[in-house]
Amino acid sequence: MAIPDSTADLLLVISLSASGLLLIVVAFLFLRLRGLSRTTSQALGGGKADIFESLAELRDANEGLRDDLGIVHGNTAHLRELMRDATTKVAIVRYDAFEDMGGGLSFSAAVLNERGSGLVFSAINGRQETRAYAKPIVDGKSDFSLSTEEVTAIEQAMKGVLTTGATLDDPGRRRGRRAS
Repeated sequence: MAIPDSTADLLLVISLSASGLLLIVVAFLFLRLRGLSRTTSQALGGGKADIFESLAELRDANEGLRDDLGIVHGNTAHLRELMRDATTKVAIVRYDAFEDMGGGLSFSAAVLNERGSGLVFSAINGRQETRAYAKPIVDGKSDFSLSTEEVTAIEQAMKGVLTTGATLDDPGRRRGRRAS
């Protein structure tokens, strides 16, 4: 069956138009691919490596970071344990040790670690002399007899009160001893 010339001419024009349109689309896609390739190359550090090689490098680097993070975590746990023994809790209680002495010149200071162990220092100020005492504290308690002020200083230090400077003023109150 023969195709009339007018139909053949029409088919030729349509084919050429479709081919031209497809050529434009291919050129456009080529330019887009080239731009994407350039952007990918810049994102990967300007090298000629392809994206799969770069992903493999990133995976290896990530594994190295995980190893380093494990080391940091171990060091942090070690430092946390060391800090439990460091002096981190301090409190001072000032008071008048004797009725006829004013000014709150006597004091008891507790210096403890996180576990509640350390020392409590007391300085009793009198008219002609000052006496100083230091008593060991283990878990918030001492084998030595503790005064009310020393117990207060220990309790405040255990609560995390850095320095109270609080004065125990109670007229007529005598300095008391309390067994621990």
